Amino acid sequence: MTENRTGSAAAGTRRPSAARARLLATASRLFYTEGIRAVGVDRVMAEADVARGTFYRHFEGKDDLVRGYLEATDLNIRAQVDSAAAATGGGAALLQGVARAIGQDVCGPGFRGCPFINAAAEYPDPQSPVHQAVLTHRAWFRQMLEDAFRAIGATRPGQSADTMFALRDGAMVAGYLSDAETAARTLEHGTGLLIARG
Repeated sequence: MTENRTGSAAAGTRRPSAARARLLATASRLFYTEGIRAVGVDRVMAEADVARGTFYRHFEGKDDLVRGYLEATDLNIRAQVDSAAAATGGGAALLQGVARAIGQDVCGPGFRGCPFINAAAEYPDPQSPVHQAVLTHRAWFRQMLEDAFRAIGATRPGQSADTMFALRDGAMVAGYLSDAETAARTLEHGTGLLIARG
């Protein structure tokens, strides 16, 4: 589903804060377009028009902001998948819809690859909270694919999910580094073959 995001989510049961929302929206835009390590917290605060004290009321530091950006991105994708599942009834239509939406994203303006893959490259330590946020998203996405393949009666739903996940990762990288339309078509074609194989 759509990977490039600028949304935000309030943490836990805390009342939504306009300043926090601006910080996450600004961080999302800058981290995605320019890279996480390339963007400092001071710039995020300046562009979000948020004072330093306000920033630290919402985030412990930059890594916490990065984690918040990834969690907001994850929540947005989950909401899109939930909406697509409700609209399609799940199963094959959901899988096709997911592949189509990723393909549209890959071909969209400003696409710079998967924000989760990008973040993992910048935070390689698997114990870091940022890397953990990446792994949490990927585990959910892979499980969602397996559940959808199981719903259509696939004989090896786990293997089908792994294959589609690999196709998705490949499309994300190829869509940024080479021909985006070919990457999108390949993902949709491969998904169709997996569905047909059952």
